[in-house]
Amino acid sequence: MYEILLKNITRRITLSKEEIELFTGLLSTKKLKRRQFLVQEGEFNKYSAFVTSGCLRSYTVDKNGFEHILQFAPQDWWITDMASFLHNLPGTLFTDAIWESEVILIQRSGVEKLYQAIPQFERYFRILAQNALVTYQRRLMDNLSLTARERYDHFCGSYPSLIETLPQKQVAAYIGVTPEFLSKMLNSGTGRKGSSGKELNAD
Repeated sequence: MYEILLKNITRRITLSKEEIELFTGLLSTKKLKRRQFLVQEGEFNKYSAFVTSGCLRSYTVDKNGFEHILQFAPQDWWITDMASFLHNLPGTLFTDAIWESEVILIQRSGVEKLYQAIPQFERYFRILAQNALVTYQRRLMDNLSLTARERYDHFCGSYPSLIETLPQKQVAAYIGVTPEFLSKMLNSGTGRKGSSGKELNAD
């Protein structure tokens, strides 16, 4: 049940059999239908989620009703509203499933227990936090300085497993353009298609 997560963890730290048993005892699983919310804006984000199948996304909705996607989380990725999770504040993000998905959940209290019982987990989650910080910093700089084509190319590099399967409107919401603009950019040959040369899904 937890094989994918344990492989992810053991790439960074080494656990004994007893430590694995303690860790997995703090976990739960949840299946999500397509477009089902894991958490919504204004709710308290009690869990950090690891995706074992499918794909989740976190996003905001502006006053005009436009979605702005901050993160995609395909299989083998973590996703959470960090401010809400760490500081027990109402969340500012929506997190839902793009397709039918399954996630492993751990509560903040469970993470704290891990820090006490298995100090190596502080290293593991610190690495995740550092990687997330670098990613968001690069994302901010990209949005400030790169063209739409360059942001699209960076998206292809960041999410190679998703480029041929995500709806085009989802990619547009991530790179900060309208679906119509992205479609014209791809059709004009100024954008990059998927690795097999296929167009992105329009739906």
